[in-house]
This record gives sequence, structure tokens and C-alpha cells, in this order.
Amino acid sequence: MRELIDAVCSAFTEFDVPLAGSDVDGPIGWPGYGSSRLRAQERTGERESVVCGIGKIGGVEATLIVFEFGFLGGSLGRRTGDRIEAAFSRARELRTPVVSLIATGGSRMQEGMVALSQLQRIARQAALTRAAGLPQISVLRDPTTGGGWATLGAGADVVLALPGAQVGFAGSRVRPAGDASAYTAESQLAAGQVDQIVEDLPGALTRWLTLLTNASSESPEPPEALGSATLPETGWEAVQATRAPSRPHAGAYLDAYFDWREPISGDRCGGVDPGVRCGFGSRGGATFAYAAQSGAATLPAGFRTAARLVRLADRLGIPVLTLVDTPGAANDSAAERAGAGAAIADLFEAVASASVPVTTLVIGEGGSGGALAFAAPGQTWVAPDSYFSVTSPEAATSILKLPPDQVPTTANQLRLRPQDLVELGIAEGIV
Repeated sequence: MRELIDAVCSAFTEFDVPLAGSDVDGPIGWPGYGSSRLRAQERTGERESVVCGIGKIGGVEATLIVFEFGFLGGSLGRRTGDRIEAAFSRARELRTPVVSLIATGGSRMQEGMVALSQLQRIARQAALTRAAGLPQISVLRDPTTGGGWATLGAGADVVLALPGAQVGFAGSRVRPAGDASAYTAESQLAAGQVDQIVEDLPGALTRWLTLLTNASSESPEPPEALGSATLPETGWEAVQATRAPSRPHAGAYLDAYFDWREPISGDRCGGVDPGVRCGFGSRGGATFAYAAQSGAATLPAGFRTAARLVRLADRLGIPVLTLVDTPGAANDSAAERAGAGAAIADLFEAVASASVPVTTLVIGEGGSGGALAFAAPGQTWVAPDSYFSVTSPEAATSILKLPPDQVPTTANQLRLRPQDLVELGIAEGIV
């Protein structure tokens, strides 16, 4: 564990936290518990299952909570709770981000409900730190299970994991027989519970702490247009321009806009939408957040991930750039069962309530409410090869019970061209 601390940070100073409780066999008198604890101290050289202190990661001072799995399986007991509570309190005093390097089997059974109740203490401290506007990053080592996963791990703003780490609420000795691959970092990434799996932990922590502590003080400028600069003459021409295979999509815009960036992934509800890109990027030495549609129909998980991004950025004071490009929200039966309406409402609410500046650029298709949920009222711009419409021309034609050959005419009537959007007051201008 000490080697891990030395690898990720410099000038580490451990906090001095008194060890509460003098009872040899713990709060519930578990036979032999005192002896087990003494052996753990001799084996690891540590007095408890966590070490907490302050260190510098890259150029950023951070409060570290580091688990020693060799000390009773990195389990959470009363003294562990004392240390973690003190660490969060110091982080708020010092105004530092919190980085938790977790390796734990869960709550310490030899302390019974006293051990389990430490999860409430940890949750309270994390909530206070979140309310103070300080970022929290967790690193899931092998294993991260039980209450450590369900508090410090899954509850962090950004969740990183080491390759192959066992991650899950149920530990290996208590889970039902079945698919063990479900309890891996890779599986949790696929299920939207983890943001990144990292090989270079010191580098990843340096990048993330740099981004999350260096918010821009300016509103995001809309990106420059990367596609055609020619405005369409008709609505149907505008629609066709957005559907051209050569039109640049979100990846090209993000690469051109940011010097470098780091993604977040997943909605924390079991879903990932590959058609929505969210994260934080550095532009001119300052950080902006981004949520970008990539041209596909947006899934409920995409709306929830974007809402998570907007709320996190708002809490940390980081301005947000959104890119609109979708034919609309996914509307099949799977999307309805996954809560499409509630997910779209969640993003509308997140954007509407954000106190940080949010700037939007429509870079392609702007299909109905699934696109509008990503757009900032009063701060939406449009690219020349984009459109924004109450619904697609095809859907409008179908709703009006017109023959399919009327789709181009309907597109013209919808006034969805970039210049129409500016004239209607929907967009501020054409980039």
C-alpha cells in the first residue's frame, strides 16, 4: 500500500487520527478479535485498514483515503470510520479533492452492526464534501466489494478501476453461483457503473485532478463549423446535408475544440449509450464539460449520462458545452421500458437548473425533443449543415397522413433551416 501511495503522489503526509475504543475484542466482544487485529498490524505495519493523508498528485494537492487489504481484508470498522470521517473533514477545511484508493471486502463482521453503521458515517461525510463543491474520485482496486463499493466507490463523482479488479456489492464468498464475470471492473464499465479502466493510474489521476480543479471562468464559445459553409436553400436540402456521409460528427468537433479531454461513461443505472459522449476537456488551459450526441437515436442511458454530467459540472462550477446531433430519442419498446420519458425529463431539468453557463451547437440533425433536451435556451447556435425541427419530415408527413412523396415539401414547410432558426429566435446565430 505504501508503494501505491508513493507511486501516485509526492510529499504525502499522513493525518494523525486517535484510535477510539480500548476494548480488546471490539464493541461486541468477538472472541479473538483483538489478537487478529494485532496480527494484522504486525503483518502490514499499519494500525488500521485505511491510511489517510494529504499529498500532491501532479500539481494538485489532494486528500487520499488508501485501503490496506492485508489488514483484515481492508474491512470497514469503527476505527476505519473514524479515519475516513476525519479525512473528509480535513478535505473540506483544506479545500482539496478526495481520492479514494479502495481495496476492501466490506464491513468488519467482528464488530457487528457497529461496523455496518460506518457506511452511514461515510455517506454523510461524502455528502457534506459534495455540497462543498469538492470533487471525489474513486479508484477500484482488487477487490472492491460490499460497503466500500456502495459508498466510497460507486458514490464518487468519477469512478476509475484497475484492469481485472473484482468489483461488486456481493463478495466472492457470499454471492450466488453463476456468472463471475459480472463482478469485474470490465463488466461494471459495460453496465454504466464505472467511468474508465486505467492502466496508468498516476497519469490518469493527474489528468482528472487537473481537469476537475481548473474550471473555466468563461462561458464556452460555440465551436467553429467543420462542415459545409453553404446555407441550404430549402428545408429538404438542409435535411439532406445533415445526412451526408461526409458530414463531421461529434468526435471531430470535440477533437478540434479541446486540447485534451477525459470521458465519463454510463448512467449509474445499468446503461451506456455509445451514441452520447460526455466528459471534461481542457481548452486554453481551462476546463469545460461536454455532452455530445453522435448522430444516432439517443437512448435513455444517454440522457441520464448527460444529466449526470451537467449536474456534476454545475456542482464543480465548470461551464458546459453540448452538441446536438440526433434524429431523435430512441422510441422502440426497449427504450420505453428503460424510461425514455423520465430520462429526457431528467436532462431537461438538469440543463434548466444549471447555474453554470451552458452553450449549445447544433452540428447535424436536431430531431424533436430528443435533441432539444441537450440544448441551452438562449445559448444555442447552429452550423450551416444542420437543422432543428419539431419532428423529422418523415414523421410529420406520416402524422399528417400524407403520401411519402410529400416529405420534401413538408421539410420546407417546417422552417427547420439554420437561417429559419435564427429568424424564429430559436438560435442565436450561425457559426
